[in-house]
Amino acid sequence: MAGVRQIKIKPEDDGLRLDRWFRKHFPALTQGRLEKLLRRGLVRVDGKRVKAAARINSGQIIRVPPEVPPQGAKKSERPVQVTDSVVEQLRAAIIHKDQDVIVLNKPSGLAVQGGSKTTTHIDGALPALQFDEAEPPRLVHRLDRDTSGVLLLARNRKAAQFLTRQFADRETEKIYWALVYGVPRPSRGHIIVPLAKRAAADGGERVRPVEKGDPDAMKAHTDYMEIARVGQRFSWLAFRPITGRTHQIRAHAAAIGHPLVGDGKYRVENENEEYGGILPKKLHLHARLIKMRHPSGGELTCRAPLADHMAETWDMLNFDSEDGDIGFDEV
Repeated sequence: MAGVRQIKIKPEDDGLRLDRWFRKHFPALTQGRLEKLLRRGLVRVDGKRVKAAARINSGQIIRVPPEVPPQGAKKSERPVQVTDSVVEQLRAAIIHKDQDVIVLNKPSGLAVQGGSKTTTHIDGALPALQFDEAEPPRLVHRLDRDTSGVLLLARNRKAAQFLTRQFADRETEKIYWALVYGVPRPSRGHIIVPLAKRAAADGGERVRPVEKGDPDAMKAHTDYMEIARVGQRFSWLAFRPITGRTHQIRAHAAAIGHPLVGDGKYRVENENEEYGGILPKKLHLHARLIKMRHPSGGELTCRAPLADHMAETWDMLNFDSEDGDIGFDEV
């Protein structure tokens, strides 16, 4: 096994996210493995601990530990499966398309990127969304597999850099709709609870609330607002994530005692059955709106209609989707 490598960032990699730099130069290193090395402090930039989303600059030195495969090694992956039905599903999910951007209403249950057991995903189907452009579109952010709603794709490199920078600088406004158990009090407020990834009993990882002094703690801030409720049993909430941590809304909702309906990862055990067992047993979390600057100037605002299973629940609970776009007041 090779020893520790000290690699100087080249000018062509200036401004890249750290995880994307590793993806470019060390494709055999998985995202999950990189995250673990970062948490242990084995990967550093100019001798300092950093996060995967940190931007790197030309001339900086990245410490690459022996655990990282050689630069020539390629990732061992199962072949991507892109069926005609997936392509048709994605093309039907387009809610906006211009020269710089494609916006999808991502279907619930379809992964954005691949993994060791995931061979069907949006990333692998991007060439089918190339249309008249010279290259396939690029992902600029992600949603969980079971989260539906607004997903942006950049249609060229310049647009990708422009949009990615806005996400990194937290210049985007994102609103999510969710159905949660119970009725949070107060009806609107802030959830400012640090989060950290922790091992789970099933062998995977979960994002858990931690104390501020925890070395793995990541700042996490989510605003929420009640839109409607059914007695004391369910609430339709709007969430506005200020930071962008993995599973942030799901973990924060559970942290205040109001987990999302259909969330098998973060739901409180022994919670009441969904409305007598008749609600769809799927995650009720939907990326409703995104607002940001458009690469060609002006503002891009997109809203995604509810996924089918959430629309079914909304009908069952007599919620009206038009009530939800009431503006996210300061809370």
